[in-house]
Amino acid sequence: MKFTALLVYVLGAIAVAQATPAPADASVSARGVNSAKVGAAYFLTNEPSGNMVMVARLGPSGHVDFKTAVSTGGRGAHVTGGTGPDPLASQGAIRTSASGQFLAAVNAGSNTVSLFAIDPQDPTEIKQIGNAAFTEGNFPNSVAINKKGTQVCVLNAGLENGVNCYKVDGFRGLIPQAETHRRLNIASDAGPMAVAAHEIAFNDANDKLVVSVVGTPGFLAVWDVAPNGALSKNFTTIAPPPGGMNPFSLTAVHNTNAFVSADPAIGVDFWDLSSLSPASVGGNQTASGRSIAVPVNGQRANCWSAFSPQTGNYYLVDAGNSVVTEVKLNGADLIPSVVNQYPQTNGAATIDADIAHINGKDFLYVLAPMTTSIDVLSLNGPGNAKAVGSFNFAEKAKQLGVTITPANLQGMATFVKA
Repeated sequence: MKFTALLVYVLGAIAVAQATPAPADASVSARGVNSAKVGAAYFLTNEPSGNMVMVARLGPSGHVDFKTAVSTGGRGAHVTGGTGPDPLASQGAIRTSASGQFLAAVNAGSNTVSLFAIDPQDPTEIKQIGNAAFTEGNFPNSVAINKKGTQVCVLNAGLENGVNCYKVDGFRGLIPQAETHRRLNIASDAGPMAVAAHEIAFNDANDKLVVSVVGTPGFLAVWDVAPNGALSKNFTTIAPPPGGMNPFSLTAVHNTNAFVSADPAIGVDFWDLSSLSPASVGGNQTASGRSIAVPVNGQRANCWSAFSPQTGNYYLVDAGNSVVTEVKLNGADLIPSVVNQYPQTNGAATIDADIAHINGKDFLYVLAPMTTSIDVLSLNGPGNAKAVGSFNFAEKAKQLGVTITPANLQGMATFVKA
């Protein structure tokens, strides 16, 4: 399937989901939610007139209570190839760091990335550090943060595409880092009409920086990361495993040099990068070893993924049919298989997701932009996710005087109280 055909297919699937009205009683009111300060969830308004971080309090039972919105000091944007949800065509538009106690967010319309300190005792309190930093490219749509919370890297997906990294300074914000501005040189345009690069992520060891790229077929671009944070001058191109086509998301597999990707052309890809070495940098390889692509029946726009340490499984989000698919990695070969699927009845075009560990349990938070809500699942065990509720934020945005355009909303990140 060619990239342009895939894009039309995915946008068409999202449009169908977007046109499906939500049940009148599907939304759960946030009033009366236990307001204990256990954590927070964040996503972006991504408005071209001014980007905002929407902030919600997370209750001890996973419930969501929307609190405030904070300007990023930048502007949002929407790909010009469509007017539906997933405007940045990405995962990771906003990320948090538990070790660094901050969040980073992209401003695709102003080609910048913003940094905010998070109050660990009340994560709904965030404060911008320094000014939004220029990304040295166009249409930034995803950020990655290393485990130490000392480095932030951004993906540019527009006409001038590639990656760029920064050191994190608690007073000055994001400081450009030497030997990290690297180009992808993939076909794009100034709009852009479509986005080919979808996510940037570190592997579990933080010695590789990886970008997912769709195409005919797509590939992973992999840079080596030196101990000082510098990137190799060239990236290694990794073609998909047999049957794989277009990796969208990147979720690192713990204690393994591997990734799980939601693949909207087939279902799910498992990428084994253990055979890579510094000597291979700059070359072209095919995903080898245990790498494999596995179909997900009925998937239409399967693009986002998150990992639950409690269940040990991965959760894929499909915008086309508003379904969360739970996947496990089996045996020594880590072969993916579908465990269960969870339709989101109130979540037309569910997109970005993140998992928070609250009171001994993992909860999955999924952004449902076209119903201006967050869908929440309690992950009670492998194959046993239960709906907590769907929490609407339109009224709170109106009270705050914040402009909300459903098709512009993007991102999902969480932070749990220390």
